[in-house]
Amino acid sequence: MPSMRKVIALLSAAAAVAALTGASAGASTGAAVPEGAGQGKLVWSSCSDTTTPALQCALLDVPVDYGDPHGPKIKIKLNRLPATAPEGKRQGPILLNPGGPGDSGLWMPAYISGQLPKDVASAYDWIGFDPRGTNGSEPHVICDAHYFDAERPDYQVSQGTSKSWLKKAAGYAADCAANWSWLLPHMTTVDNARDMDSIRRALGAPKINFYGGSWGTSLGSTYGQLFPTHVRRMVLDSIVGPTISWYDHNILQDKEHQRRFDAFAAWAAKADSVYHLGTDAATVEKAYHQVETALRTDPVDAAPASGKIGPAEFEDTFYGGGYNFLRWPQMATALSGYLTRHDTRPLSIAYNRYAAPGADDGTFPAYNAAQCTENAWPRDWEFWKKDQAKVNAVAPFYTYNNMWYNAACMFWPYQGNPAGRTKITGKGLPPVLLFQATEDAATPYEGGLAMHDALPTSKLVVQTGGSFHEILFHGNACLDDTFTAYLRDGSLPKGGGRIAKTCAPEPEPTPVYVTPPPTPATKNTTPAAPLSPTAPEAVHGLFRTVDGLR
Repeated sequence: MPSMRKVIALLSAAAAVAALTGASAGASTGAAVPEGAGQGKLVWSSCSDTTTPALQCALLDVPVDYGDPHGPKIKIKLNRLPATAPEGKRQGPILLNPGGPGDSGLWMPAYISGQLPKDVASAYDWIGFDPRGTNGSEPHVICDAHYFDAERPDYQVSQGTSKSWLKKAAGYAADCAANWSWLLPHMTTVDNARDMDSIRRALGAPKINFYGGSWGTSLGSTYGQLFPTHVRRMVLDSIVGPTISWYDHNILQDKEHQRRFDAFAAWAAKADSVYHLGTDAATVEKAYHQVETALRTDPVDAAPASGKIGPAEFEDTFYGGGYNFLRWPQMATALSGYLTRHDTRPLSIAYNRYAAPGADDGTFPAYNAAQCTENAWPRDWEFWKKDQAKVNAVAPFYTYNNMWYNAACMFWPYQGNPAGRTKITGKGLPPVLLFQATEDAATPYEGGLAMHDALPTSKLVVQTGGSFHEILFHGNACLDDTFTAYLRDGSLPKGGGRIAKTCAPEPEPTPVYVTPPPTPATKNTTPAAPLSPTAPEAVHGLFRTVDGLR
């Protein structure tokens, strides 16, 4: 096994070679692609979806490198729910992306159209797709199928695991480079935006509509910058600021996740009669750290997932509360069960629901391929160690978890773009509708303001006090009706200034101890049943356990 110093040296050398040979962010994206160059065709067939029989699926050939449109091809998986309105009332295709980078959009056509009045839903062709290199697109990039297997090293640097994490992150970057050097430099946001235009051409549409959330807002705004005349309507929900570096964006996330964890602790403290975790937020947070400390010496069986729930898996189970506060009753139950009833089942069930890894490393290659190459990242561990310690001093809940999640960028073999991500000016775009919650932890509020400032034609709708990540489709009429009106006829909020409209937040969830189902008398291999009775929680693609933007 090579030493850590040797691994770092090898990865640094690979990065230098990549920089000299042009395998850097943007290397494939500088030249405009001639209309139709390297264009594949769509052949639709039934998706065999029994829930939504009208869904059609297809694969589309697109160039690996848009700078060489007649070169090697890969395939993009997409589906559509066709418009059913009379021809004269149809409004064209609407492409959908939930974020990531790399999350599948194939669930979105049926789900989102199902949230809308029939006259609006029937007017569009709803198009979902899997970004290049992910999910059902071909190839599906896997760098290390076991990277997220439990039990992983402790995230906290105070536990002496930094060398283990550096070796793990460097090894992941090396594995990606060893197998996917021909594709990884061409998996940026710009490449995905060009894929969207390939989809548009294959659909035969002069313009597309677009809805994107989270990283999908970066994808949509990039598409609008590259192809403004091809945009009809665009909605961006929970917005990545257009100018901030990915490294600095993570620091904003750390601070906002701390605020959301503090809010969870205050909520649980008010429900001490239910959870018995303490009557003030500080005591609840102490209970959280008490469980994490215990798991360092006595991890919990993760069944039906494999491995053990140690401190890293425990943290991953809880950070998702920053995305969706409807998880708070399950989170508080996990702490309460462990501490007051000596019952680890709620923790195991919560881990399996929110944090257990899939069969491989999922969209993590796509996440790194975009984020590590769209900005120049610090490459010096000593810088990270000192800088992240400053952040951890004010935001200890999430800082080191997030740091190690992004540590592969320290070793990524393709140099980040010193110029940063695509500059967004909004020139030539039609009116764009923006949605942003003030307490969003994954895409902090500053991003919504910055995107509005960058897009002169945009209207910004702010949910004051809202904390969901991706704020549409939670039953908030103020938000959802604004979205519906825009899709119906292009109507926009009338307000001027930076914020065109404000909406109230949803109420916090009712505290309830979520009792686990009875333990079966004999061991079986079926997945654990959901916590029951379940506090109301919308479980769909918008509430990913691992959002690429974390």
